[in-house]
Amino acid sequence: MNALRQSAREYVAIRRSLGFKLRGHDRLLDDFLDHLDASGSRSITVAAAVSWATSRTDLSLVRWSQRLSVVRGFASYVQCLDPDTEVPPKDLLPSRRARRTPYLYSEADISRLVGAATALRPELRGATYAAYFGLLAVTGMRMGEAIGLDRADVDLGRGIVMIDDAKFRKHRRLPLHGSAVAALSQYSEIRDRLCPRPRVPAFFLSTRGTRLLDPCVHETFNSLLGVVGLDPRPGVENLRLHGLRHSFAVATVRDWYRQGADPTGRISVLSAYLGHGDPTYTYWYLQACPELLGLAAERLERWEGRSR
Repeated sequence: MNALRQSAREYVAIRRSLGFKLRGHDRLLDDFLDHLDASGSRSITVAAAVSWATSRTDLSLVRWSQRLSVVRGFASYVQCLDPDTEVPPKDLLPSRRARRTPYLYSEADISRLVGAATALRPELRGATYAAYFGLLAVTGMRMGEAIGLDRADVDLGRGIVMIDDAKFRKHRRLPLHGSAVAALSQYSEIRDRLCPRPRVPAFFLSTRGTRLLDPCVHETFNSLLGVVGLDPRPGVENLRLHGLRHSFAVATVRDWYRQGADPTGRISVLSAYLGHGDPTYTYWYLQACPELLGLAAERLERWEGRSR
């Protein structure tokens, strides 16, 4: 069992060195090995893996499947060292999240949200949230990436936002439109005037001169939805801040279609820009927009017309 615990530490360390976050995997694997030890087993078996994954009766089927997936990855690693190791099949506990169609914010929606944010008081709070939501809308950044920006990461002279050590340890350089540079420059002036001695080097500051907090950001965004009168449509997931990222991806591909460019050849670029680990995730962002399907159909019809 000590050998397995050492292998677990090595496995997690190797995966993380390759860019995988694996948050909580070390704790879960320790728990699994405790379960294995209590059962008297010295090798990983499918039965033991399933028994452990489903032992938490308070968890959903999705979480059971995720727990089994953690063991599966580790078992695949250990099998190279111990041929007696059994690797649980992928479809043993099939369970997929039911993804509902995301809400896509229009340009008018975003303008109203930013306008409502500007009206928040105190003045620094309004300026911060208006600039923050605006940056998410025009770059498709993850909310955590924007919160984590320091002043040195936003080069307004060159019009570039630098994201380091993001998800999958991807480092990205995002160019900014001139209008975004102007808006962020205006925010910087207001921020420095109202908070000349911040407690942290964060680009976006709270009224206390600290970095923004996730719960406060979500709470503020949800309150603004009510102010501007946005309501979820039937069959659409609840309005979420993450929807700004979806909306950016859809708007980008829509513009490619309208410009006559080939979106298929550019998806990998968009995927890299968004910081996705796989273009598959980017395609999920796009499948919810009927307008894109219509534009794709028009392109296909034109191509078929020329080929006849």
